[in-house]
Amino acid sequence: MGSIAVAAGDSPVCVTGATGYVGSSLVLALLRRGYRVHATARDPAKAWQALSPAAEKEKERLRVFRADMAEDGSFDAAVAGCVALFHVAASMDLHVDNSNDIEEHVRTRVLEPATTGTINVLQSCVRAGTVRRVVFTSSISTMTSAPAAAVAEPRRRNAVVDESCLRAAADVWTTKPIGWVYILAKLMTEEAAFRFAQENGIDLVSLVLPTVAGPFLTPAVPTSIQLLLSPITGNKFSIARSHCNDLQHCDPKLYSLLASVHSRFGCVPLAHIQDVCDAHVFLMEEEADGRYLCVGGSYPMAQIAQLLLSKAFHGTNPSVVSSKRLMDLGFRFEYDVEEIIKDSVAQCVHHGFLQDHDMCNC
Repeated sequence: MGSIAVAAGDSPVCVTGATGYVGSSLVLALLRRGYRVHATARDPAKAWQALSPAAEKEKERLRVFRADMAEDGSFDAAVAGCVALFHVAASMDLHVDNSNDIEEHVRTRVLEPATTGTINVLQSCVRAGTVRRVVFTSSISTMTSAPAAAVAEPRRRNAVVDESCLRAAADVWTTKPIGWVYILAKLMTEEAAFRFAQENGIDLVSLVLPTVAGPFLTPAVPTSIQLLLSPITGNKFSIARSHCNDLQHCDPKLYSLLASVHSRFGCVPLAHIQDVCDAHVFLMEEEADGRYLCVGGSYPMAQIAQLLLSKAFHGTNPSVVSSKRLMDLGFRFEYDVEEIIKDSVAQCVHHGFLQDHDMCNC
């Protein structure tokens, strides 16, 4: 195994999920590096709407294909001739209604289609015969800081969380934490992707993302940014203090989810969208294998929320969520927590999601 040596201007690269936060930002980043890009979306018009204003000068190197993970062969045209594929597309459905047969519903209506869809994308890579590297976008929701002995000591955490700290699917099924359906979907699709890649000779690596924030191209504020801002927009203590222009978009469940992340790690791992895009391209170009955490820093909620949560979350002995493996490969992060939050708030003010930067206490 070695660098796949993809050069800008050579054969195209494919990005799935081009209407999403990471997908649209990655398409733009690749175009600005000189790459030819095949972007996929269920609704190409929606993708063009997000990408066209920012990629006006690079549009001649961009093609948008309609593709649906539920349709076998749907990605064949987009992947044909591509030397690399970034599989970013994923559902961000974090909640599910309770019902008597909820597990069967999740298994048959969510997990099986998600796994089948991932395999459909990889089968297109096999049929193309030109794809030298697949970068799979994973999530830190698949990770845990709990050591193996945590059953006896449930509050204990690993001092360092790395790529080996995978959550057990059986435990997620049993405990059903906040966002459990999304967690299972990411665990199962990533496992299936690695298994299929090994069986079919595909060079696949996985980039594990934390809460991603910063500027965005999408018409709506991305879920991950709403998650980060939920301490000032989405909990009962702070809505009265916030100056959110559009309170119908403020989901208190997102605050609970952010608190759950903090409870699991003792901190909230973050990454700037530009670092995330750079890391995707880095893993396409460099010699790499397996999983890589992409965390610019891990910060207490008290530091993020400054005023609202300081009492509730002090003294939690946070784990260090480590990107050492990615950095040992040569990658460097450019953005710290202050820049991540500053860029996110500035974009949300511009978008109208927040009214005033200074009033938000960020």
